[in-house]
Amino acid sequence: MKTDFRIRVAQQSDVIELKNLFQNTVLTINRRNYSQAEVEDWASCGDNLSEIEDMIKTHYFIVAINQQSEIVGFSSITLQGYLHSMFVHKDFQGEGIASILLEEIERYANTARIMRITSEVSLTARPFFEKKGYIVEEEQKRKANQLSLTNFRMAKKLD
Repeated sequence: MKTDFRIRVAQQSDVIELKNLFQNTVLTINRRNYSQAEVEDWASCGDNLSEIEDMIKTHYFIVAINQQSEIVGFSSITLQGYLHSMFVHKDFQGEGIASILLEEIERYANTARIMRITSEVSLTARPFFEKKGYIVEEEQKRKANQLSLTNFRMAKKLD
């Protein structure tokens, strides 16, 4: 696992870079498990920049930055313990970035006295979360923008 990344809290000035990372990752990486129409619909959810701005304000929202100061991943969790997002740049998959982000999210959750983390996890991300101790509670269909996509409600109890 590489560790030449640092974690910082997301800033409003990151919004465009976050949008692009999200959309490019969904269109490229999630294409392994979803149809072209599904990934295009899902990626379109990132078009609303005000939603990203609101999440930065209301969630614990962190980014992973490489040595060139590029955002290579991000994650966010609500005060209620809902892990809203976890995305790693399409060109930086498999480098341990998601693990580093999740460790920081779980550390934050422990300090915030969040006892249980829940998330809605894609077909693509499910194996990662299972390796990290998350349990599938339910397979479900969730509406992205226009289409309903298969995902999994997963959860993990914290110590």
